[in-house]
Amino acid sequence: MKNILNFLCVFISVFVFSQTKSVKKTAVKSTVKGTVKKVPAEPKINPDLVVINKDLPVLIPKKKDGKFGYVNQKGKFIISPEYHIAVFFYEDCNLLNSPNEKVRKFGTKDYATVEKDLISYRIDQKGKRVYEFKDKDLGQCKFEPYKQQLFQAYVSNGFYGIIEKSKFVNAADYRQYQIYPQYQYLYIMEGDDTANPMIVASNNDRFGVIDVNNKVIIPFEYSNIKRNFSWKLGKMFEVTKDGTSYYYIDADNKTY
Repeated sequence: MKNILNFLCVFISVFVFSQTKSVKKTAVKSTVKGTVKKVPAEPKINPDLVVINKDLPVLIPKKKDGKFGYVNQKGKFIISPEYHIAVFFYEDCNLLNSPNEKVRKFGTKDYATVEKDLISYRIDQKGKRVYEFKDKDLGQCKFEPYKQQLFQAYVSNGFYGIIEKSKFVNAADYRQYQIYPQYQYLYIMEGDDTANPMIVASNNDRFGVIDVNNKVIIPFEYSNIKRNFSWKLGKMFEVTKDGTSYYYIDADNKTY
């Protein structure tokens, strides 16, 4: 009897011990290792491409010693002046519609067109030449429908004014004029906002800029203001005081 009791005690101990080991193993096997998700790194922002005025380009063409480069909104040269021609960073529709799919990306507004030694390139915002123009790569531009201008210049007795075409009927009625003829010259700049265009004006042989309410935006202190796409592309005006050296100003008459 005593031997039977001893045997049972040993059996029970072995049984409990084996169950304990099996539980521990199961617990280890059921443990799931946690996965660490990698957070994608944020793109690095170029500290030189400062934005002081959100309406202006981050890089602005500027001429120095007869050659063009690009300055930031603080006026610091980011791309050294070495080009005969340099335009704003803007889309090139010929490249956007290129038959060569690999070069279409160079037609986006992330790149600008420059010219050196009669060779045209597209450069990135670091000044790197990423593409050299080739005739075979140029596609056909797909133009958007033309935005009809609401206003136009009107000449009376040798002076320029502004009329709203859809409302102007009687030239003898001064109330019909948006701006009564009083300037030596007026030119409505190309822009996206046809209801509020910028107007290059000449008065007393000096040029300035006004709006359709005859408010002076740029004072009449320049010998010339180019009638080009600078306002449409960069919200800037290309001006000169001496008739030779041109540079860009913004709508606050700040020089770049």
